[in-house]
Amino acid sequence: MAQPVPQPTHTVVPYLQVQGAARAIEFYTKALGAREQFRMTAPDGRLMHAELRIGDGAVYLADAFPEFGSPGVAPAGVVIHLNVPDCDELWARAMAARATPTMPLADMFWGDRYGKFRDPFGHEWSVSTTIEQLSPEEMKQRAAAAMAQMGKGQP
Repeated sequence: MAQPVPQPTHTVVPYLQVQGAARAIEFYTKALGAREQFRMTAPDGRLMHAELRIGDGAVYLADAFPEFGSPGVAPAGVVIHLNVPDCDELWARAMAARATPTMPLADMFWGDRYGKFRDPFGHEWSVSTTIEQLSPEEMKQRAAAAMAQMGKGQP
């Protein structure tokens, strides 16, 4: 009997629609260390579906198919997050592959080193490496101190 969630795919899998999916796969391979698992091409050469593995997670990818309601425009308000062992190393690869930084890497009050960038296809990614394990109470205290330091008062 088939598994309800194919292994080792997780329940939630980002599915990116882009203009130029083959170029996106090249970028994600160089910048994020993605490994291509599968590719299916339409008769006109556009990529109908591809599966990439990044760490222990999957990302699906396809070219834009506006005639089927898939315009290939990156959604505003969506950030794809990667927890990685060395975000500085991944950041350097992403910048070398022509990502655009939107929030420089920094040590954050919640115990992670964290930053964000936009890929050449319009998708925003955040990356982090845990540098310190904190309890929820410690995070709340540090958040309050960080907000106060920024002049915003309590969150």
